[in-house]
Amino acid sequence: MTNIVALKDNEAVLSGPIGSLDSYIQAAGAIPILSAEEESKLATQLQKNGDLEAAQRLVLSHLRFVVHIARGYSGYGLQLSDLVQEGNVGLMKAVKRFDPTVGVRLVSFAVHWIRAEIHEFVLKNWRQVKVATTKAQRKLFFNLRGAKKHLGWLSAAETAAVAQDLGVSAQEVTRMEQRLAGRDLSFDPSPCEDEEFAPSAYLPSPNSDPAEAVERHDWQRDSHERLTHALGGLDERSQDIVRQRWLGEKKSTLHELASEYQVSAERIRQIEANAINKLKGLMG
Repeated sequence: MTNIVALKDNEAVLSGPIGSLDSYIQAAGAIPILSAEEESKLATQLQKNGDLEAAQRLVLSHLRFVVHIARGYSGYGLQLSDLVQEGNVGLMKAVKRFDPTVGVRLVSFAVHWIRAEIHEFVLKNWRQVKVATTKAQRKLFFNLRGAKKHLGWLSAAETAAVAQDLGVSAQEVTRMEQRLAGRDLSFDPSPCEDEEFAPSAYLPSPNSDPAEAVERHDWQRDSHERLTHALGGLDERSQDIVRQRWLGEKKSTLHELASEYQVSAERIRQIEANAINKLKGLMG
């Protein structure tokens, strides 16, 4: 929290930066709640005149509400201060978009924006690999833990009941339950890490088979020898054109070779095509 709110003459103002979350929560809870008339007046000033002081008062008077929502997500292992910070972002977005003429209180409108920001933060930081990407997966992620009545795996009947309640398939419920039960593993842990079953310990390397490595080496050596022998069957000009066009690190263009040999680019193309056809026959 970079700034804390305080009261002066019964008005919400900003004071200096602090580092205590408890002090922030205490100060946020001390800010008076706006009445419906005050809230409507401030929102109208913001909407019509872009009054930033009105926006500030709307935000400050609802900070306690953000803290209340953020505490509901403390079970995901993330810092409460981070959750509150993200919720405040959602609150400011809600204040910016709030229309006092609709006839609802700001708190009812802001709850969706606050939860949306916190949800996005939780999904990005709960695991290194994002566990929920689709709308159905996001719904499952935030509802499945509360739907489970015990710490064990859901039975088939419980899985079907949860799927029906959340409007998803039973297979999606099972997949999300497996994701929630898993944990992150380092692919190649350092010696100080206690990872007995890290993926690097049991995933085979694509080049780990000695027989395949020997076969691959023999094939490359045989291909090189046959190509060298086949090139020896070409005249010097054809050899040079093939090497410059196909075997060098910097491949020459037809026009560059045409300028070098004082012939047309089409003639170089013909020589190249004839040389390649001859190589195919010799290597075959």
